[in-house]
Amino acid sequence: MPSDRTILHCDLNGFFAAVEALSHPEIGNRPMAVSGNPRTRHGVILAKNEAAKRFGVSTGESIFQAKKKCPDLILLEPHHEKYEEYSKKVNAIYARYTDLVEPFGIDESWLDVTAGLSLFGSGVEIADKLRAAVKSELGLTISVGVSFNKIFAKLGSDYKKPDATTLFGREQVESIIHKLPVRDMLYVGRSTAEVLRRMGITTIGELARADIALISRRFGNTGRMLVAAARGEDDSPVARAGETEESKSVGNSVTFKRDLIGRADIRAGLEIVAEKVSMRLKSEGLKCRTVHAVIKGADFSYMTRQTSLENPTNSRRVLISAAMKLVSANWDLKSPVRMLGVTGSSLVGEDQYVQGELFGGENESSGRSEKAEDAFFRVRERFGKDSIRFGSSLECDI
Repeated sequence: MPSDRTILHCDLNGFFAAVEALSHPEIGNRPMAVSGNPRTRHGVILAKNEAAKRFGVSTGESIFQAKKKCPDLILLEPHHEKYEEYSKKVNAIYARYTDLVEPFGIDESWLDVTAGLSLFGSGVEIADKLRAAVKSELGLTISVGVSFNKIFAKLGSDYKKPDATTLFGREQVESIIHKLPVRDMLYVGRSTAEVLRRMGITTIGELARADIALISRRFGNTGRMLVAAARGEDDSPVARAGETEESKSVGNSVTFKRDLIGRADIRAGLEIVAEKVSMRLKSEGLKCRTVHAVIKGADFSYMTRQTSLENPTNSRRVLISAAMKLVSANWDLKSPVRMLGVTGSSLVGEDQYVQGELFGGENESSGRSEKAEDAFFRVRERFGKDSIRFGSSLECDI
């Protein structure tokens, strides 16, 4: 039987706040957070330091809520170009130990260090060396999870913060991992956790022992993936550093200036979001077989749903229609919406399906619509995005 891989998940602690603190040493140990701009409805906490965390300030809550908990909270505007710069520097440190470095967002990365164990020591020893290097060279701290797969490695980095190394080997599966809340596991969002709770599943261990057929009936292939992950069967590889893959999905999301309420409002929002997805798919010569809709409520509740299409598409009209059906079927349209997202996945080259679509039931009217869309986007590409607009957006106030 082959030996286990050694996977690290490295997570920068309070990354945005930590980077800002380097430029503001006068703040010291006072509570501080990086926040968005409340005038554009992005007035939420993006990151906080440990002092703010002790007051209960949490990422994603509104500035108003954070200030109620901590009236003396210092707020700083974000500087994303600096975060990109530091993210590259941190990943360069990781690359000293392996070329299998897969970023997961700007502040997290997985590393497969299996091949370097004989050179650099155990996974825990490598993790400790990385923590020391990042702290001494960049003034930042990381928490590192060490495990035999990516899912459990991420659980480890979340388990103990800040500036800590956590080993989640096979010995810890029953004693620690399976006792953790199922909500702690990657890919289990709030709505998924709530559905699992109603099924009597609240811990990772309960999910691991669940009837996979029952979970699959409720969640489809995602359910199979979640059960396998809870059982420690995640075998997904860590991508090679600098590896460029073809796009696996194309998406866009918008947080609106005001809450959206009702079918007309939500459809107007989806039209705005889907337009950019359609433009990107067309510009890259791609079509998608699957459409995902993401909704964040005014209370920060979160829902994501997906549907498969009969024919691949990059049509704005089809994307809007599919997303609206998902929202209508799964969301109370009277409940205020803060953010909407649309993503196309299962991508294929648009030239692969021209012939199939000739016999796929596409009618003459929809064909004219797509030609009109193509002409619209060509005008916009040539003369700028404000040169032409869809009529539905002309009087839109969102």
